[in-house]
Amino acid sequence: MFLKAEPLTSAAFLPYGEVIECPRMPGRTYFEDALANLRPKARPSISLTVKAPLAALPLRSTTMERHEFSSQSFIPQEGGRWLAIVAPHGANGGPDMARARAFLARPDQGVTYGASVWHHPFTVLDREARFVIVMWRDGTKGDEEFVQVPEFSVEVSQGT
Repeated sequence: MFLKAEPLTSAAFLPYGEVIECPRMPGRTYFEDALANLRPKARPSISLTVKAPLAALPLRSTTMERHEFSSQSFIPQEGGRWLAIVAPHGANGGPDMARARAFLARPDQGVTYGASVWHHPFTVLDREARFVIVMWRDGTKGDEEFVQVPEFSVEVSQGT
C-alpha cells in the first residue's frame, strides 16, 4: 500500500487531533481542547527526544501505535520536515490502513493526536530534529500499544 504525504493543515487533520502552530502575531495561543486524559490516576508527562532523519524515501513500515487513554503532542524545537501518519479504527479495533493518511509537517508545525488515535511513530525527514512530547501516563500497558500492520510505504513529493 502506498500513501502520498499531503500538506498538514488544521482542517485535514481535525479527525485525528489538532495542529499546533505558533501564533503569527505577538501573543499566546492555547491548545488545551486537544489534551485528553481518560484515566483519573494518570499524570502529565513531558519528555524530550532527538530523532535522526529517515535514511531513504519512500518510508516503509509495518508498525502503528496508539495511546488509548491519552492524547499525545509532538512539539518541534528544531529540525526539518516530518511525517504524521494516521489511520482510523477498523472493524477489528486496530488501524484501518486502507483509510490511512500521511501528512507532511513543516518544521514549525506540531500535532496533538487525540486519545486512541492510531498513528505511526513520528519520522523526521530532512535533518536531526528535537521534539517535546506531552502525554498522560499511569505506568500501565494502556500508556502505549504497538501493532503490526501490512507493509505500507509513504511517498513524499519534493515539491511538498
